[in-house]
Amino acid sequence: MFDLGWVELFPKGVTIEPGVTVTVLSRHLGFYSLNACRVIYVFREERRFGFAYGTLEDHAEQGEERFSIDWWGDDSVWYEILSFSRPKQWQAKMARPVSRMLQRRFARDSKAAMMKQR
Repeated sequence: MFDLGWVELFPKGVTIEPGVTVTVLSRHLGFYSLNACRVIYVFREERRFGFAYGTLEDHAEQGEERFSIDWWGDDSVWYEILSFSRPKQWQAKMARPVSRMLQRRFARDSKAAMMKQR
């Protein structure tokens, strides 16, 4: 869900557990950005899995993002991204429309990547 060509998660192959720090590398508009996040919680249920991370001090945005997968009784699978954020760094404040566009692009591309994993 993060290997999108323009977004990558580091370190590669990290085990998603509470307290783990991950860095999201984004390439966009001829630039790149590194944004650190910490996994806040993980849930593992019989037919449901997910985790959430929160932004760290040097992140361009301030907020949280949750990713979840639900396997329903009719064998359909749902992938959901729930996020809330606000610009933190001056660059993100100045480019708020671009930031929101990139967030929408990430959601779209991440969902498409998950569909390919079926």
